[in-house]
Amino acid sequence: MTTLTHRTRRAEVGKNFEKKVESDDDTNQERNPDTEDSGDSKDIRLTLMEEVLLLGLKDKEGYTSFWNDCISSGLRGGILIELAMRGRISLEPLTMRKKRLLDRKVLVKSDSPTGDVLLDETLKHIKATDPTETVQTWIELLTGETWNPFKLQYQLRNVRERIAKNLVEKGILTTEKQNFLLFDMTTHPVTNTTEKQRLVKKLQASVLERWVNDPQRMDRRTLALLVLAHSSDVLENVFSSLTDDKYDMAMNRAKDLVELDPEVEGTKHSATEMIWAVLAAFNKS
Repeated sequence: MTTLTHRTRRAEVGKNFEKKVESDDDTNQERNPDTEDSGDSKDIRLTLMEEVLLLGLKDKEGYTSFWNDCISSGLRGGILIELAMRGRISLEPLTMRKKRLLDRKVLVKSDSPTGDVLLDETLKHIKATDPTETVQTWIELLTGETWNPFKLQYQLRNVRERIAKNLVEKGILTTEKQNFLLFDMTTHPVTNTTEKQRLVKKLQASVLERWVNDPQRMDRRTLALLVLAHSSDVLENVFSSLTDDKYDMAMNRAKDLVELDPEVEGTKHSATEMIWAVLAAFNKS
């Protein structure tokens, strides 16, 4: 907190000045891509991957749609953004030969453990890889979409189940067994519907009541979650409870957001490059 230097000013002016400085400092810290960020919830801290999976799960059934083939890569993109927001990785510096987000390699800034198994496993892979790889390549490698048998070691296995177990430990999901005629499947119904609704309401408000029409002015975790929810094909779940007119408005604004040029947005002041690099990777795939 910046202290006032002019102590002789009136108390009322001083208080207003303090509030303004504190607000500016908080805003700058929130937008600084190098600031370590470990979660977004006041009470229950969730990673971006946990939030995406939670949005994709059917509340009572406890599993994602069988027709959703996007969420796996979406979760891997979430891992990269989460690591970047925690100050562990970044894109290599912009050069004349490597201007595009998808051409720049992912570098390790810090290899200190995050405390999350999936994040630390990914960080270990990125650190051990030589030569370094791009964001798009890392999403493919972490998902297992590679023809190179020597790179299958980078695939993250059982990601949904591991994330679901984290949510069980945090008291948001529970674990059940369901029979589907020919096989049994472990499911994770939502038990803490309050936490999921908080998440849904936050995203709804970001494109309705709190819409700012400028991604650089948005909370960066909210921006990242909107991008990941779109890329994971779970955005419909977020807006389905809205009235028809609000649904159309929310979907159109979200569409306008994800259709922005990542190359342009990623170069703007205080932009989190990894968010736009992940969006660019999904747009190309």
